[in-house]
Amino acid sequence: MPIAVRTENLSYTYSPGTVFEKTAVRDVNLEIEKGEFAGIIGHTGSGKSTLIRHLNGLLKPTSGKVYIGGEDIWKNPKDIRRFRFKVGMVFQYPEYQLFEETVFKDIAFGPKNMGLSNFETQERVYEAAQFVGIGSDLMEKSPFELSGGQKRRVAIAGVIAMRPEVLILDEPTAGLDPRGRDKIFGEIKNYHKKQGSTVLLVSHSMEDIAKFASKVLVMNKASTYIYDDVEKVFAHADKISQMGLSVPQITRICMALNSKGYDISPETFTVQAAKDQILNLLKNT
Repeated sequence: MPIAVRTENLSYTYSPGTVFEKTAVRDVNLEIEKGEFAGIIGHTGSGKSTLIRHLNGLLKPTSGKVYIGGEDIWKNPKDIRRFRFKVGMVFQYPEYQLFEETVFKDIAFGPKNMGLSNFETQERVYEAAQFVGIGSDLMEKSPFELSGGQKRRVAIAGVIAMRPEVLILDEPTAGLDPRGRDKIFGEIKNYHKKQGSTVLLVSHSMEDIAKFASKVLVMNKASTYIYDDVEKVFAHADKISQMGLSVPQITRICMALNSKGYDISPETFTVQAAKDQILNLLKNT
């Protein structure tokens, strides 16, 4: 598979040469394939937020390189704007960035800045709105009249409307209730399935990552601890827990049962897999 995102010995230091100097990312070498749905997890201060801000040029590496679609994004600094359209970023609490008079205008802001025609802009706006469950009846409303979940979806639609090759979401469901979280995650998964774009999801919730991502990057102390398939990452559940990260509740239950001698894999990370093993265990007792 072609590589969508690659970093080569990527390092970044805040406030170099001062008493506040801090290396937030250190020698990160990473390859993410095109079309992947990858989760990024790590404790506060692990470097995950600094890492993703390098991927669309919001931060310039102190050393090392970032490649998007095989291109070094800083080879020509004047060209960096092009990569910011290729890599769409949805920040935490994105609804705070809404500012236009109507929902339509807010979603259309990105495509218009790309220089697209009115026809193509409109086509993209309605397509993006459909992906996130925003009906046409809301298009002429002020975004500030909407519910918290609707505002969040409008903000996400504004990024999706640019049709980025890579979509990065930094804690996109922070502050939402469980129903709102599941709805937005379901819409993002549907978008990924239909568009085939590369999606990077940053989250503190291992359960959300386990449910939606196919691969996981674990950041620890400014470096990558592991990047692999979900089930292989959860084989390191004990070490991940020692980093201060909470593994899914079902994994903790299976680890506890395994420690008591029951034939259940401690690497289980979905409720269905745990159910199947427990039922099989009961059948054979």
